Amino acid sequence: MADLIDTVVYAARIKDRDVLNSSSSGGAFTALSDFFLEHGDAVVASAYDYYEHAVKYQLMQSKEQRDQAKGSKYIQSKPCDIFQQAYQWLVDHPHGRLLFVGTGCQAEGFRQYVDIKKVRDRVWIVDIVCHGSPSPKLWREYAQQIQNRNKGTITYLTFKDKRNGWISPTAYAEINGEEVGIEEYVRIFYNQCVLRPSCYECPYATAERKTDITIGDFWHIEETIPDFYDKYGNSLFLIHTNQGEKLFNAIKVNLEYRLSDTKQCWQENLEAPTKRSEQRDKFWNDYQKKGVYFIMKKYGTTPLKSKIKNKIVKLISIGGGKT
Repeated sequence: MADLIDTVVYAARIKDRDVLNSSSSGGAFTALSDFFLEHGDAVVASAYDYYEHAVKYQLMQSKEQRDQAKGSKYIQSKPCDIFQQAYQWLVDHPHGRLLFVGTGCQAEGFRQYVDIKKVRDRVWIVDIVCHGSPSPKLWREYAQQIQNRNKGTITYLTFKDKRNGWISPTAYAEINGEEVGIEEYVRIFYNQCVLRPSCYECPYATAERKTDITIGDFWHIEETIPDFYDKYGNSLFLIHTNQGEKLFNAIKVNLEYRLSDTKQCWQENLEAPTKRSEQRDKFWNDYQKKGVYFIMKKYGTTPLKSKIKNKIVKLISIGGGKT
């Protein structure tokens, strides 16, 4: 049984540097899913569908399939019939185990589902620290726009390439073998206008949850645990159940890890939902009347005044560091 325990916090990252460099943060998802896949079990997670420009949950039984699910995706994922697929897999594999990885709301839905089906003891549920789910329709229109503009199709997509380090990720799509920046979409994702209304009242934006483990970026680790910080990625593990504790103990041989606490790992979405922007209604009115191209230019670009201000602040900071 997955009995709740007092939440235990770890900072961690996978030891394999190649995996770390290709992960959005510290490789937590790979470390967890490897344990199941290497034992012939199954993983349920979301992957990007390049044909439909949508993120969909899939049942995965190989590392090749799993690798398609690596990386943060700032797009709402579709569960489709994954709950039924997962349950059927468990029925067909009576000795098998399954790992489910998803957002707080979807993970809670799955937790309740497997409780009803009486298979909870064979399922490990991991949720992620979530900023919120944006409109999938807006993303599809944006993806189509940049494809039309660049006369090609998106063949690769990343929101957190770490070429400049984990703290300053690069977001881009690959079209015709060329990188196309998608920073304007990322800015809109973080401007608190595009999320579902329910995300502003999310009951899962807390450090205490009913899943087995919560994972995410260990933001501010360079300040709170500076001697453990790695510029190529740092993951957060929140262990909520005895079942989650057993899983972490099983995978920690593949991790560098440090016991932490909720003060060191603090971030807004572990305390409260993302706040609703005062511009949200205006944003959606602009979108309905003028379309995705207009809102990307209006809300997704940095104003010239802000660019100049940021440049001055940076120069002052550099100059101050030399004196």
